[in-house]
Amino acid sequence: MTDHVVSRKIYVGVFALLMLGTAITVWVAFFDLGPWNDVTMLTIAVAKATLVVLFFMHVRYSGRLIALTVGSGILFLMILLALALADYLTRGWVVLGR
Repeated sequence: MTDHVVSRKIYVGVFALLMLGTAITVWVAFFDLGPWNDVTMLTIAVAKATLVVLFFMHVRYSGRLIALTVGSGILFLMILLALALADYLTRGWVVLGR
């Protein structure tokens, strides 16, 4: 059996950062930031997801093929979001009932 790539101190530190991110999310939820609520929450969620992918899924310590796979997944997600947003943003142009 091989040794762990990441020490337990890093796992505990990342876990503490994730708990801090959760606490910040709860704290910010009590404030009315207007349209910035979504942006703030998504920023915190992306930061937490990045920590999970990099450390708990060992992407940071993997080879280039794994990094390429993760990057292509993120690129595909961005394409899907761009297409969905393009559809959503053009729905105001549709005239119903004609």
